[in-house]
This record gives sequence, C-alpha cells and structure tokens, in this order.
Amino acid sequence: MTAMGQLLTAARTCLLAITLLAAPAVALAQEPLASWNDTPARQRIIDFVKATTTEGGDGFVAPDDRIAVFDNDGTLWTEQPFYIQLGFMLDRVKTLAPEHPEWKTKEPFASILNGDVKGIAKGGEMGMVELGMATHAGMTTDEFEKIVTDWFATAKHPKSGRPYTEMTFVPMRELLDYLRANGFTTYIVSGGGVEFMRPVTEKLYGIPPQQVVGSTIATQYAIVDDVPVLKRLPKIDFIDDGPGKPTGINKFIGRKPIFVAGNSDGDYEMLRWVTARKPGFALIVHHTDGAREYAYDRQSAFGKLDKALDEAERRNWLVVDMKNDWKKVFAFDQ
Repeated sequence: MTAMGQLLTAARTCLLAITLLAAPAVALAQEPLASWNDTPARQRIIDFVKATTTEGGDGFVAPDDRIAVFDNDGTLWTEQPFYIQLGFMLDRVKTLAPEHPEWKTKEPFASILNGDVKGIAKGGEMGMVELGMATHAGMTTDEFEKIVTDWFATAKHPKSGRPYTEMTFVPMRELLDYLRANGFTTYIVSGGGVEFMRPVTEKLYGIPPQQVVGSTIATQYAIVDDVPVLKRLPKIDFIDDGPGKPTGINKFIGRKPIFVAGNSDGDYEMLRWVTARKPGFALIVHHTDGAREYAYDRQSAFGKLDKALDEAERRNWLVVDMKNDWKKVFAFDQ
C-alpha cells in the first residue's frame, strides 16, 4: 500500500472511531424529556405521544388535530411569591406614583407604595382589576409592548435574584419541544394579560404571539399624528381564566386540544373540557419542591390547587410531582 493509501486508511479509521464515540452523546442529546426523572409520569407522557403519532394505531391523531395548550403562570414559569405580571404592576405603580398623589391614601396603591403585599391581596379581584387598569391602559399597544419589553430586560425575581426570563421550568420547555417534534402545535392559554406575555413567549418557549391566548382589555382604533394606532382603554374585554379558558380556546384557536397542562384550579374547566373525550390528556404541575422553587397547593393566594387535585386520580389526570419527577427545575439549577 502506498503512503497515500495508508494515510487515507488511517483517516477513515479515525473518522469511524470518532463517529462511534460520538454516537452515545448524540443519542443522549436527542433523548426526550431529559430533565425529567425516569418515573411513571415521564413514561405516561411518552406513551401518549407514541400512541397519538403512530399511524395505524388505535390512538392515532392526525397532525392538524394535535393541539396542545399550556397555562403559563405556575405551569411554564414561576408564579410565587406573586404572579410575574403582578410584579410588573407593582413596579409600574411606583414609576407612575409621582403623577398620582391620591394613591398615597387609596388602595391598593397605598399598600404597594408602603411595601405591604398582604394589603394588596386584601383588595381581592376588584383591587387587581383596578390595579391593572391604572398600569396597563392609557397608551397604545406599541407603547405598552415597549414598556413590557424594557421591564423584562431589567426586572429580577425577588427570591432568586435572577431575571424573570430565567424563571421558566426547563422540564416544561422540554415538553413543549418534544410535542412540537412530534407534530403538535403548542399554544399558551393563560389568565395573564395576552399583551404582557406575547413580547417574550417566542423567545422563552418557542410559541409565537399568534399562539398566545390570554386576558385582554378593550382597545380602540385611533389616528394620532396621522398614524393609525390601537389605544388601550381602562375596560376589561375578556378574562381568560376558569370557564373563560375553554371559551377562549374555542374562540381563538377553533380546534379542541388533545393535550392540556395546568397547575391550579383556574385551569379546572380547561382540564375537564379537554379530557371529556378521548384521547384527551391532562397534566397538572404540582409544586412540591420548596428548596428549588416553592411548595404550595390548597392554601396558596396564587395558583391555588385544591379541587383539581382532589379530582385528578378519578379523572385520570397526570399529577407531576415537581420534587420527584424533575431532575432540575430551572436552567441555573446545579
């Protein structure tokens, strides 16, 4: 064999060795739900996806009907010690306070300015609505998007000190990727404000703005300096929570999902509706990890999980135990 032939043979042998050595790493990288522990919860998800995507099988579902919907707060990102959007509202009140001296004695604004979180909660739903109107209206949709984008660029979670954009759950992001890799179309269906979520959902979850369903306030077409705009009005348009979730899915998506993920009683009606017929699959994220995240359910002021937890076993809803079913919660976990 010539010297050139020997060189080529050696090169082929080396290339083959590299390929064989790399094969396990490639297989590992492609392993579905890698941040999930090898528990029955993970296997149930994989079995469902295999059943609905195997042509000729009893559970096969055509790609157009592979719709998966996910709640956001507490399901895809953290919702403790308060909803992330509430954190935005609190910061907005502090920013706008100099223009509203009356807020010093008016609730829930006075409690916010005094740092009294419990006082904020006492305002109940109407207090939250008033807070939302004061901090989210009176501007155009483009102006609001910029305010939200700028806030996410600097705001940090009070416990971790990390940007809110890092407070997403890695196992759930992997689940979104896994479903999409198997022909599912993924949507967010959340009680949060749709225009608060849309600026970040594509970057965080790979879900584009048009696939985000959420609560909305009224908008009005107007001409400002000869430019058409949409003005955000201090008026509730649609609440995408509780019974509003299946209503919103029907109205904005137009297809009934076969997969739903939530974490609280605010998702109860959506869980019931999706699983009312086969092959509907429901997943509940149960926050059981007080060390890596938070441990809460029945008594929580945010993300209360009570009724749905009681009925999960009877209705065959998968309850994911965050502490035991997930290897890691956040990307920054060691």
